[in-house]
Amino acid sequence: MRGTVGVAEHNRARARRTVYGKAWMNRELALKIVLGLVGLVFLALAYPLILFVRQDPGTSMMFSIYVTLGVFLLLAIRNPLASRSLIAFTAWSSFAHAAIMGTQAMRDMVSHGELVGVAVLVVIGVTLIALAPAKQRATFA
Repeated sequence: MRGTVGVAEHNRARARRTVYGKAWMNRELALKIVLGLVGLVFLALAYPLILFVRQDPGTSMMFSIYVTLGVFLLLAIRNPLASRSLIAFTAWSSFAHAAIMGTQAMRDMVSHGELVGVAVLVVIGVTLIALAPAKQRATFA
């Protein structure tokens, strides 16, 4: 009787691992898709970067950081777990940028149309935090 219970418990545990494994695979795939989309959006800022070089040097410098970040986000698609700190940096810097830009828009320092960018940056930050790979625990032999 005891052996049967052990086998049933083992099978349930195996089924849970399979479900969690599939969930992780779906989450990892979703993260890779988000990394690709955000990376491409940031990389696309290369075009306005060229346009703003002479008109607004501050904006072009900011765009150059986003273009560089876009390249590294695209590289992170290969192994998101190894790129945890890059993903976290992208998320938290998006929150910081959104907070500053939102404050400026509310104080009429910049156009209220910038609030669209605030929303986009918040969505990027929340999505990356939600999909970020968990920190791996060290296993001791």
